[in-house]
Amino acid sequence: MVSQGSTIRALILGGTADASELAAAIARARIDAVYSYGGRTRAPADQPLPTRIGGFGGVSGLADYIRSESITHVIDATHPFAAEMSRNAVEACAQTDTPLIALERAPWTNAPGDRWTEIPDVTAAVAALPEAPAKIFLAIGRQHIAPFAAKPQHAYTLRFVDPPEAPLPFAADVIVSRGPFTLDGELEMLRSRGIAWIVARNSGGDGARAKIDAARKLDLPVIMISRPALPERQRVESVSEVMQWIGHSTRLGA
Repeated sequence: MVSQGSTIRALILGGTADASELAAAIARARIDAVYSYGGRTRAPADQPLPTRIGGFGGVSGLADYIRSESITHVIDATHPFAAEMSRNAVEACAQTDTPLIALERAPWTNAPGDRWTEIPDVTAAVAALPEAPAKIFLAIGRQHIAPFAAKPQHAYTLRFVDPPEAPLPFAADVIVSRGPFTLDGELEMLRSRGIAWIVARNSGGDGARAKIDAARKLDLPVIMISRPALPERQRVESVSEVMQWIGHSTRLGA
C-alpha cells in the first residue's frame, strides 16, 4: 500500500463505525497513525491504534497538533453531523498544507413506502411535530434534544450510548444501547412503545438504518433532518478508497 521508505503519520478524526473499520485497516497495513475521539462518549470502543480523547481547541489547536505531532495525512471520519469538527479540519489542513480526505457514508434516500418530511435542522424538526400529544422517538443524539422542550405535550423516547449525566429538559423514556441495530429489534422497540413519529438525522450507512426500514414497514412518518452544509473537500465512501488515497498521495510526495 505504502512505498518503501515513505514516512506517514495519519490522524483519524473518528467516533463512527466507519472510522473503526479504517483504524483496523491502517493497523493491518502498519501505518503510523493516531485515532482521535471527540470526547462525547464516556466509554469509547477500543481501537488498534494509539488513541486520544477530547477536542483540539478549535482550528488553531488542531493546526498546532498537526504540526507538533508531524501529521502527514488527516482523515475526517467523524459523524456526518459533526459539522464543527469537519469545518475545523478543512481550515487547519489548509493552514498546515496537510492532505485531507473525508470518509463519509452516503446519505439515505427516500424509498417507496417511506413517509419522510425532509427539513433542514432541529428547529424545523420541532416545528414539524404535531400539536396533538403523540409518542415520538427522537433518534438525534443528546446534544440536540433541548429544543424539543418547546413541545412538552409529547411522550418522547430517547436512545443514547451512555446514560445521561445531567437532567433532561423534559420527561422521557431513555434507552441506553450501542448500535448497530437490527430490523427486528427496531420493530419490537417501536411497537412496544407505541411510537407514532420518528425524528432522525440523515446519517446514512447501515448501522442506524434499521429504524428507517422499520418505520417504512410500520407506515410511520419520519421527520428527516438533512445534513449540514460543509466546505468543499475531497470525499470518499469506503475504507479501500482512503487506503488508496494514502498510498497515492505518498507516492506523489505529499
